[in-house]
Amino acid sequence: MRAVSANLFAVLFMCALASVFYVWSALENRLERHKRRFSVPGGGSFHQGLPADLSAKTFRALLAVRAAQRPHLGGRLEARNLTDQTVSAGSRNYHMNGDNKRSARREGPVKLGSPVEEGIFWSEWLEDLFPEGFTEEYARDWRERARTYRIVKLEPGCGRISNQLATFADGSKACVRYGINADQVQGETLTYYLASLLGITNLPPLILSQLNSDSEQWAAVRTRIDGLQWSDRAVVSLTEWVSNLTGVVTPAPLRQESSGLHPVLAELRNKTTAELLELMQWTDLIIFDYLTANFDRLVSNLFSLQWDSRVMERDTNNLLKTPQGDLVFIDNEAGLVHGFRVLNMWEKYHNTVLSSVCVFRKRTTQRVAELHRRRDSRKRLLELYRDSEPLSLELGFLSEEHAGVLQDRIDRLYKHILHCKGKYSQL
Repeated sequence: MRAVSANLFAVLFMCALASVFYVWSALENRLERHKRRFSVPGGGSFHQGLPADLSAKTFRALLAVRAAQRPHLGGRLEARNLTDQTVSAGSRNYHMNGDNKRSARREGPVKLGSPVEEGIFWSEWLEDLFPEGFTEEYARDWRERARTYRIVKLEPGCGRISNQLATFADGSKACVRYGINADQVQGETLTYYLASLLGITNLPPLILSQLNSDSEQWAAVRTRIDGLQWSDRAVVSLTEWVSNLTGVVTPAPLRQESSGLHPVLAELRNKTTAELLELMQWTDLIIFDYLTANFDRLVSNLFSLQWDSRVMERDTNNLLKTPQGDLVFIDNEAGLVHGFRVLNMWEKYHNTVLSSVCVFRKRTTQRVAELHRRRDSRKRLLELYRDSEPLSLELGFLSEEHAGVLQDRIDRLYKHILHCKGKYSQL
């Protein structure tokens, strides 16, 4: 009888612990989503009035799975990055491509000719209106300044409690990510530089920084760092903090009830120029997430359809938008390293998302074709990473296995583009 009572007590105790963990996870998820209701001009907060996507935590939990091995060239230091933002007078506004007249042209109906050329490519006149995003020159300038500025304040405001919103001495801000393990910061950082290779400029600039006890950059917030229990000499990432961003809902052509985004003129001509420009950015995003195997965006929504039929009607994970409609790809920690490690779990969903798109930016496909032809994606990514990031040796690089996975995905993407071209080039 005593044995039965003891076993029953043990079961009840475990159930209680599970309940506490569930409630804590839900609260953390709600807090993170609350932080993403970004301020808009005139005050208040942006909120679609839709229920919170409680399934998002399922995929974030997978990020906490520790690697069976750590494929590093250098050290073992940790960090992650996310650009969750709220408006501040000290923030730096996102830079737009073109003047007010050009921006006005975005809002009107399509009057400048076909939105598609050569069968599967967005037209050149749309490229002329395409947002510059975070240009190479702008990102380089920000990185140089961010490495020298002193951090004078750390406070909550970038998603998880372990992350912090940093204020520099000049009043500008950055999101500091202190990661669960090195997979996240390595994936986040290498994903950023892969975007540079592809000419995709939707990612905010990023640097790495080391929490040395004698670092002048962190000296003013040393007490705060100790309180956060961040490890000395840990490598964290800092990403430019961008004001006045809102959530993004998956566009209708990419939802489950649609046949996908194809170069069908009858459908595309019904779109406004602004809608076409957003779809162009989505096609870059889908290519990008396929190459990096990032499951924590559209792919996770596709998976969630099994129990949540309305998930596509809510904001997409880790995707934000400026008031002018330019997309900002944030929190890319699931890409490359971690995404490749759990690829078997998600590959069928990655393939489904990729197969739903058959219209692309020509400039992006040209970069993909070059990486396919030269078969040197590892070499070029490593060179760019080491040339741009002083702490690259501390953080390490892709393993040989994962570098091979990246090249294989480039080759598969190239074949998909050829398939689309063969199917639609005669239209």
